[in-house]
Amino acid sequence: MSKKVLLGVLASHFGAQLRGDDTLELSGVAPLDIATSQQISFLVNPIYRDQALTSQSGVLILNQNDFDVVHQSSAIDRSYLISSNPYALFARVAQYFESLRDLKNAIGIHPLADVDPSACVPADCTIGPFCSLAEGVVLESGVHLVSHVRLGKNVQVGADTTIHPMTVIYEECQIGKRCIIHGGVVIGSDGFGFAPDFSANGGQWVKIPQTGRVIVGNDVECGASMTIDRGAMSDTIIGDGCKFDNQVQIGHNVKVGAHTVMAGCSGIAGSTEVGSLCVIGGYSNFSGHLKIADRTTVSGGTSITKSIKEPGKHFTGVFPFTQHAQWEKNAAILRGLDKLRQQLRDFIKNR
Repeated sequence: MSKKVLLGVLASHFGAQLRGDDTLELSGVAPLDIATSQQISFLVNPIYRDQALTSQSGVLILNQNDFDVVHQSSAIDRSYLISSNPYALFARVAQYFESLRDLKNAIGIHPLADVDPSACVPADCTIGPFCSLAEGVVLESGVHLVSHVRLGKNVQVGADTTIHPMTVIYEECQIGKRCIIHGGVVIGSDGFGFAPDFSANGGQWVKIPQTGRVIVGNDVECGASMTIDRGAMSDTIIGDGCKFDNQVQIGHNVKVGAHTVMAGCSGIAGSTEVGSLCVIGGYSNFSGHLKIADRTTVSGGTSITKSIKEPGKHFTGVFPFTQHAQWEKNAAILRGLDKLRQQLRDFIKNR
């Protein structure tokens, strides 16, 4: 269970403006609709102001404009933390409470783990049951392998990184500090590289050896079942602070800039370079060998097939959904666009 924290301590720790009782003891965070008087909630979207007015939360994190409205209108006696970025403050407060949880993880190597004698495992690391560390693995201080984790030959893992069950990291790959790698992630598997040779009878696809590595920066989070392919000859590189949702696919030789985020089921084909601070919506995809500028935003379900050179632009390629009967009519029109175009050309030509 989490320990209780004084509101005044939280406000001082995070530099937030406090309105209310600094001696209030708090046990954690919760949504507006279920929070209790000993919990903290937050308000970011104005459409939830009415819910905030009646929420039983003991503390509400919000910005100055929302405070002016909620404080004057609410009949609930509560305290407030005011911030210019309430969502980020809430996230940091939630992290603070999470750090106080007593997870009771036994530091050390579990008897059912298989650790090669040449592996470097500091005394403050946690190696759970059925983990397997190959020859030459190097862990830094505070690494936590929960269970059933496989680290291949010469893998390096930075300090305070947590790797969850059923994750496989292939040989020579490097993981940075303070990363979180969720269950089922595969890092360093072969990229999709085959050369066609159909000159011989029957023909075949000739496999191209994938001899590069995957280099993952610091403070990266990989969602469940994400895959990152190793480079064909050079490395696949993930920048510091990137966050990936579940089932994201990164192809070989891809470079992802610092603090870029990608939502679930999105993918990047080989040798594409995505800039820093990009926001990639779910189920979107990128063709190979592209260059994507910094601070690019891509809506969910969009296919990017050309390079984007100008930073800070938002791209959408999704046809809005509609009722099925209407969609069928629109689809029929789309199928006939080439004929309509030719008719228009003929009309203009014969005027």
